Amino acid sequence: MTSIRAAAIQFNVKQGDVDANLAYVREALPRAAGQGANLVVLPEMWSSGFSYKNLNELALRTQGIVDELLELSARYKLVIVGSMPEPNGDKVFNTISVLDNGTLAGVYRKIHLFSLLGEDRAFSGGDSWLLAETSIGKVGVIICYDLRFPELSRRLAIEGAQVICVPAQWPKPRQEHWRTLLRARAIENQLFVISCNACGIIGKLDFFGMSMIINPKGEILAEAGESEVEIIAPLDMQVMNDWRSQIPCFNDRKPELY
Repeated sequence: MTSIRAAAIQFNVKQGDVDANLAYVREALPRAAGQGANLVVLPEMWSSGFSYKNLNELALRTQGIVDELLELSARYKLVIVGSMPEPNGDKVFNTISVLDNGTLAGVYRKIHLFSLLGEDRAFSGGDSWLLAETSIGKVGVIICYDLRFPELSRRLAIEGAQVICVPAQWPKPRQEHWRTLLRARAIENQLFVISCNACGIIGKLDFFGMSMIINPKGEILAEAGESEVEIIAPLDMQVMNDWRSQIPCFNDRKPELY
């Protein structure tokens, strides 16, 4: 597609309350679709939050939620991206299922686990990246802490990503890192970045929101504040193609030297 409309559904994820989080998303999806969105990004671990005490139990609900979102993605003609816990023995994966108009376009399990908050003790790390072939184009996905590892986003760009989606729970006080890294990933890879952060108090952490939609020049097309909101912006693929022609970074790479 030459042009799509992307949305980020930023909300306060209720830790451990799957029913409340799912109810919020059920209401938000038709609002975004009604404004013309055909790509929707949700926060990281949006169904359950990082409720470590009962994470394995909460993960058992994920497949049922995926099945429901498959139906909703078909009803509203959406590509939906957001991460949830996936069972994996005595641990879980932090997993994105890319849902495309009623079909599963791919699965990505978070590679980089944030050891500072103990993610590595509760989660298993993924071992492969995902570039999903969807009805709106080639969509790459990363999750939160993955943003600090530019090699992953660059691999997606080299493989042909037009858009990178970033579900996150990125807390205060590191909002300037968030803004800078998101723009850097867009600029250095000359593609669109759609980020969706959580907002409000979740457990003991305060989340600042600031979900953003960024174009290949690093220009911010839409940005949220700190409250619950949907942001939407058009993504014109010709803008990306023209910019890559004007500054041909990919042609000028010297991968044999680094």
